[in-house]
Amino acid sequence: MLPRDDLLKGVENREAVARVIDQAEQAIKTWDVVATDFLSPPELAEVREAFSRLTEVHLIAWGGYPQAERQRIAIARAELLLNNDSVALTALEIAGNFLFDPATHRDFLGALLGTGIVREKVGDILVLGERGAQAIVVPEIAQFLEMNLTQVRSVPVKTRRIELSELKIREPRKKELTTVEASMRLDAIASAGFGMSRNKMAEMINAGDVRVNWKEITSASHPMKSGDLIAIRGKGRVEVGEVAVTKKDRYRVQLTRWV
Repeated sequence: MLPRDDLLKGVENREAVARVIDQAEQAIKTWDVVATDFLSPPELAEVREAFSRLTEVHLIAWGGYPQAERQRIAIARAELLLNNDSVALTALEIAGNFLFDPATHRDFLGALLGTGIVREKVGDILVLGERGAQAIVVPEIAQFLEMNLTQVRSVPVKTRRIELSELKIREPRKKELTTVEASMRLDAIASAGFGMSRNKMAEMINAGDVRVNWKEITSASHPMKSGDLIAIRGKGRVEVGEVAVTKKDRYRVQLTRWV
């Protein structure tokens, strides 16, 4: 049995991590590769952190393409090999003419969930403008969705399986910048990275809108370091790059912002 209490100590997404622990114990007992449902980035981060301490099992996460936010995890005993093919995924095309009734990510997700499936069965959704969208799902619901997902907003759609290689991935736009700060506080680094005032950033941090390495941080003075990732819903992400100390004991920080 795995040390459940230790693995769950300090975990925010307790229910999701507990489910993965159950599946890891199943993988140990059966010598099978066991796959989770889709996990969100905060859930993925906590599972990876918890399982990094274990030697009995290992895991691999994959969402269909390198930048996928929502991913499934394949878990197996340490003796078994894992690769991306160990994570079963199916891609769907949701095709329709949205020229006169444009649909958003929320519209496509709502239509998917409106068929009766749960969110955990759906990965990323790639919106293709007036042509519709593509969605990544667990394979066992693909046929059901082909038969039952027939409308998004007012638009009739045709849902069909496609190869993962047919996904139309949009490379994220990124911007490199450098800032010089008196400290490595979260509010200072994040305000520079997202191009907003420090007071506004402090308000967002206090409100729980800011995550560091996918964990909610509500302290504006939280210390940052190279490699940390700051995420704000709807505003993208900022990664902290190289940090150097200037002659005046200030911090010159390289930042990369994805939008």
